[in-house]
Amino acid sequence: MSAQAVVTSDGVELHAESAGRGNPVLFVHEYAGDHRSWEPQIRRFSRSHRCIAYAARGYPPSQVPAAPGAYSQQRAVDDAVAVLDGLGVERADVVGSSMGGFAGLHLALQHPARVRSLVIAGTGYGARPSEARRFRDECEAIARMIEGSGMESFARQYLSGPARVQFRNKDSRGWEQLVRELGEHPAAGALATLRGVQQQRPSLYSLEAELSALEAPVLILAGDEDDGCLETSLWLKRLIPRSGLVVLPKSGHTLNLEEPDLVNAFIADFLGRVAAGAWGPRDPRAAPGSITGIPPPASGSASS
Repeated sequence: MSAQAVVTSDGVELHAESAGRGNPVLFVHEYAGDHRSWEPQIRRFSRSHRCIAYAARGYPPSQVPAAPGAYSQQRAVDDAVAVLDGLGVERADVVGSSMGGFAGLHLALQHPARVRSLVIAGTGYGARPSEARRFRDECEAIARMIEGSGMESFARQYLSGPARVQFRNKDSRGWEQLVRELGEHPAAGALATLRGVQQQRPSLYSLEAELSALEAPVLILAGDEDDGCLETSLWLKRLIPRSGLVVLPKSGHTLNLEEPDLVNAFIADFLGRVAAGAWGPRDPRAAPGSITGIPPPASGSASS
């Protein structure tokens, strides 16, 4: 796997890694992860694709800018573009988890020519308008936890949350590795990302018109015990024309690590259908409106 430094539009150096040959796939990690979190996917897809993973700003070996204004949802989108440009990729299939899924959606909306298809997993925390205030408050509580107890203690507590215990119960060794890697992140980067990207990102529900016009094929993955993402995942499925939804049973938030074989199989099937031009919009005959599609008898008519 080759490593390369990429310089963003505002001069921040990002660490990017590339493996394999073929159509490029860009992997964008979640808040609790980094470029290493995609290892199960890169091992699978680098056999047939050029896999690219990078560490977001604030996540070493990428630089950790000191200025709070250096972190935002827009910066996350611009950084993804910088990685594509830096590695000479005109168009890619994009796979994002949680925070990376938000970045992928915004990337597809702002730069549709750069996104061949999009996979988003565990994407939706704080997106519903009714949850926005509570989500911002929880982000601040998490920030104070980091400031008060440090990254190692925070990592273990954060990754023991209600949508993370599923991973711990299934794969304690893999969970411990994620705890260790999150604990290695610098507090400065974790805090700036939390307060600049997570806490301040716009609600997906404010982008309803744009999302309903999104032309890229989209695969949405959600765990059935990831309550913060389930309803938004279903809403996105109904809204985005060329989207499909997979709900994994007895699963939480960290899907690509928790159920790597299932996630890889669904992504492989999706990429294959996209390449074959077989991932189109929903058939109009399948539009919701009735249970069976057969109109009920007119009011007052006799029935036998």
